[in-house]
Amino acid sequence: MTMTQAKNKFAAKRLDSIPPYLFAEIDKKRLAAIAKGVDIINLGIGDPDKPTPDFIVKAMHEAIDDAGTHNYPPYAGTPEFRQAAVNWFAKRFNLPAFDAELECLGTIGMKEAIHNMFLATVDQGDYALIPSPGYPVYKTSTILCGGHSHLMPLKAENNFLIDLDAIPEEIAQKAKILFLNYPNNPTGAFATKEFFEKVIAFGKKYNILICHDNAYSENSFDENNLPLSIFSVPGAKDIAIEFFSMSKGYNMTGWRAGFAVGNADAIKALATVKTNIDSGVFKAIQKACIVGLNSDQSHLKAMRELYSERAKVAEAGLKSLGWPINKPSEGTLYIWQRIPLKYKSSIEFATDMLEKAGIVVPPGIGYGEYGEGYFRIALSASKERIEEAIKRMKEKGLTYN
Repeated sequence: MTMTQAKNKFAAKRLDSIPPYLFAEIDKKRLAAIAKGVDIINLGIGDPDKPTPDFIVKAMHEAIDDAGTHNYPPYAGTPEFRQAAVNWFAKRFNLPAFDAELECLGTIGMKEAIHNMFLATVDQGDYALIPSPGYPVYKTSTILCGGHSHLMPLKAENNFLIDLDAIPEEIAQKAKILFLNYPNNPTGAFATKEFFEKVIAFGKKYNILICHDNAYSENSFDENNLPLSIFSVPGAKDIAIEFFSMSKGYNMTGWRAGFAVGNADAIKALATVKTNIDSGVFKAIQKACIVGLNSDQSHLKAMRELYSERAKVAEAGLKSLGWPINKPSEGTLYIWQRIPLKYKSSIEFATDMLEKAGIVVPPGIGYGEYGEGYFRIALSASKERIEEAIKRMKEKGLTYN
């Protein structure tokens, strides 16, 4: 009997409420199939397949040779990194710069920052408002804090935007934190300024901290349709914090670096947790990030064109197999579509994709109960591999109808 099958006598009871992490389970199945000799097409995880830009890698090499980077970094991030972050933000979104010392915090990527934000704000019994489907960490972090999750359904008929009016009054009054994520994982939806205005007004009405996960801020398919910051709304800083990552836009997923900006009290609370849990990001990595943030950002144009091309190939392929593609994707690294009509569950469809066609896709249920009936394609495989996936789906009868 394996550890996952047996009751773990050393585990805290709260772990009983946490399902296996979606991508870890997918990876187990992928590796098992590879061990059997299957040629796997991995469309499962949004990990950019292109390398980190050369100029950032070069800066990292130089920073490693600097003995001044070999000691402990400042917990909150070096002053130079935080200043580069707020300068980048101001230029990117054409908004006033945040105070680098009081309104900005360096983070070990996004996942750590999100979890620590829950630890910093949610007490036992508190309510957290989280989107469904959504990044699984939102729900598991709520559980680990002893809080209650109130799911906010993201529905196609509402362009996958949160319906604030559907949140019960009694829940809104009890909520401490609201997490949202646009451009959205897994749906790919973008938010408008008008939507953000409603969210900020809602947060102020109920004194709820608004946390915007902006991990895909640089992953638009159109140079003329760049994603917004929630701070495009005047007064948002009174009630909001926003998280950014070097991972997706700069192809630095393994480097684990990011930052948060926003309300000074929220930043302070997050910093209190961080200083008691971690020792910050390696200073050489922070130096390389500074070079990336201070660059002319020209590498982003090529990446946007690459993902846009892959999205068009994937959607055209799905359409040829009967999928109703009503609205082309605008950005992120993902395509979010309904499972074929003949399947009863997204797990059943994802299992067939792997076992019949050697294609890894996450089932929608892995992103929450309102993700059931959907699956996600990550655009982190080449155009040729996406075309091969469509070919295999056609050959194996994995069509929509």
